[in-house]
This record gives sequence, C-alpha cells and structure tokens, in this order.
Amino acid sequence: MRISGGLARGIPLQIPKGVDLRPATEANRERLFSSLGEKVLETRFLDLCAGTGSYGLEALSRGAEDGVFVENNRKAVISLKNNLLKVRKSAQLNDETGSIKNREVTEYLKSEVKQYNLIFLDPPYPLFSKIGPPIFRIIRDQKILVNSGLLIHEAPPEEKIEFPGWSLIRTIGKSKKGSPQFRLFRLDD
Repeated sequence: MRISGGLARGIPLQIPKGVDLRPATEANRERLFSSLGEKVLETRFLDLCAGTGSYGLEALSRGAEDGVFVENNRKAVISLKNNLLKVRKSAQLNDETGSIKNREVTEYLKSEVKQYNLIFLDPPYPLFSKIGPPIFRIIRDQKILVNSGLLIHEAPPEEKIEFPGWSLIRTIGKSKKGSPQFRLFRLDD
C-alpha cells in the first residue's frame, strides 16, 4: 500500500501485524482525492479511527496544511508514527506537521476545541452502528467541522444511516456489496 498522489506519491505505508485493520486501498484513495481535488489544499483535517493514517497522510501529500490522527490501538499508532515520518520527509514538511493522538475517538472529540475543514471517518464496519451516531452528534454539537467543511465517511454500500443535523451531499463509489463507498456530509444550516 502506497501514497497515491502528491509530493509523497509512491511512499509505502507500514501496516502493523496482528492488528485487525482494513486500510483504504490506493485505488479507493485515488478515487476520493481525485474527486476532492483542490478542496484539500491548505486545509486542516481530522483523521478518526486512523489506523495506518492513509487518509490523512494522503491529504498531507496533496497539500493539506496540517492535521490530527486519532487512533486507539497502540500497535497501529506505532506504524502510523513511522508512516507520518516518511511522508513528512518525502513531502518536505516540517516536523510539527501532523500530530497523533492515541485515544478513543469519542473521548478525544469531547475534549476537542479546534475546527477542521475535512474530517475522515473510517471506523471498523461492525462497530459503526454503535459508535457512528455519537461521533456525528459530538462533531456537530462541539462545532468541530467548519461550516463549509466536509465529513467523509467510508462505509459499506448496504449501510443506510441518517444523522440529524447532517446532509449527505455526495456519494462516491458503486453500490456493490463488498466495495466501500465514500459519503460526503455537510452540516445543516
């Protein structure tokens, strides 16, 4: 698995052994980021349930200004730190770009006071029905996403959940079982 575009294109990403992760494939990230285009430039992002950090690292490679990765698995965090170092070096970013929080997502969000332009949310599919609605609610209530920002949720196409206070503005990907879709949400006015 590699960074698919930008200044760190081609940099291989480390995947921890013995950790049940479902890293976003290069092809899926390429599809998403090609669709986002210049919306990534000079943004601040939040990568929730970050795993290997592939979404946030891709964003940094493609011109995001800064971001935070939130992951609660220690082995995944070790790999994520290594991946962030490699992307920083390849993209010639300073050592302060990107930070990693080894915390449970909802607990982290309850303490967050910053705002972000992009939020990537890719939790384990089996857990989403339990943790997804609270995550959407906390982000809305804490005003963690700027008004014009996007929350990008990777989900299986069969999952149909609506979130109060959010509008689904676009879906990227086919509605074929086993093939993930990206759902782009905005806060309601």
